[in-house]
Amino acid sequence: MNRIGALLLGLGTAAVAVGWYITQPVGLPETVSERLTGDALAGERIFLAGGCASCHMGTEDDADPKLLRGGAEFVTQFGTFYAPNISPDPEHGIGGWTQAQFMDAVMRGVSPEGQHYYPAFPYTSYAKADPQDIADLYAYMQTLPADATPSRAHDLGFPFNIRRSLGVWKALYMDRDWVVTGDLTAQESEGRYLAEALAHCAECHTPRDALGGLDTGAWLTGAPNPSGSGRIPAIAGDEFTWTAFDISAYLETGFTPSFDVAGGSMAKVIANLGQLEKSELDAIAAYILRAGQR
Repeated sequence: MNRIGALLLGLGTAAVAVGWYITQPVGLPETVSERLTGDALAGERIFLAGGCASCHMGTEDDADPKLLRGGAEFVTQFGTFYAPNISPDPEHGIGGWTQAQFMDAVMRGVSPEGQHYYPAFPYTSYAKADPQDIADLYAYMQTLPADATPSRAHDLGFPFNIRRSLGVWKALYMDRDWVVTGDLTAQESEGRYLAEALAHCAECHTPRDALGGLDTGAWLTGAPNPSGSGRIPAIAGDEFTWTAFDISAYLETGFTPSFDVAGGSMAKVIANLGQLEKSELDAIAAYILRAGQR
């Protein structure tokens, strides 16, 4: 091999090594989970705010929102994702997970096996959460009924079936900074935490770029339905004219100002959020109106 060939080989090897390093899954520091003890009673509030049941409950009409066997189908331009079983079943759910593994999954998108999760799981939002809240959520979810339904594998084609490539995606989009900033009131700050971190409102109501990252410049201004059918409405911007009372009442009851009723996936969201304290719904409403002023 001549010198040029050896140089090219060396550069190629170095590039592969660097790429392998920067795409590796990285969880939370071990000390984060070690210092926390979860409170199951407090975790129920996080469960409701985070909307866990909205995606992970069974798919039948009378599904129990606390039986998280998964199975819901999410069709996107990248392929079809299926919500996994996250019940406390030790084989097919998360019953065998430690608190640290659960926190890595929720806040960093890293599986117990050390693989990247696809961002159909909104860990980019949960990454902003208080670790204590996620520890509480873990404690609560361990009290739920177990179910032995196996999770269904995602239906993805090349190159989206290469999980390692998600390391690059995370480098581009795993931003734990708040989107709505400035001199927020205490109520707006509470609403920001609930809406941006836990309830992950933007995951549906904000448009995405070609790689599936959220367009933060068009925050909450509506988005095409990933399935290709219809559009998810704006909850900020010129198209959105609801008052704080309208928003809070909708999240509590499911009724719009014109007395339409929430349907589809939003009905499941409201079934969870509607159980929060009225002051928390008012805080979300205050945040949404503030987000519309960006």
